[in-house]
Amino acid sequence: MSTAVEHASLGTDPNAEHTEHAGHGNSHYYLVALALAILTGLEVLLSYIDIGAAFMPLLLTLMMIKFIMVVLEFMHLRKDAKVFHFLFWSGFLLAIAVYIGFLATFKFFLQP
Repeated sequence: MSTAVEHASLGTDPNAEHTEHAGHGNSHYYLVALALAILTGLEVLLSYIDIGAAFMPLLLTLMMIKFIMVVLEFMHLRKDAKVFHFLFWSGFLLAIAVYIGFLATFKFFLQP
């Protein structure tokens, strides 16, 4: 943790890292929160409706969309360095592949 004296001697602004992401106001975050609430409502609604075999793929798709929205918006990955984009997407795709492999091992996709 650095002090104000260290920042003054280096000529840096201690709040600079927080101002670089100030491209949009609170209304943007409210819209993202509203979208996340709507997607969560759809997930809950899906649990009460019998849509057959489409239930799990649709639920997983909604969960992935919500996860990506949270990471891109609230964790500021959208405005971060390209290396972090690569690390996130490679880990995300690997996790999806492992999860699909896990489901295939237990013959989830062959169930009527």
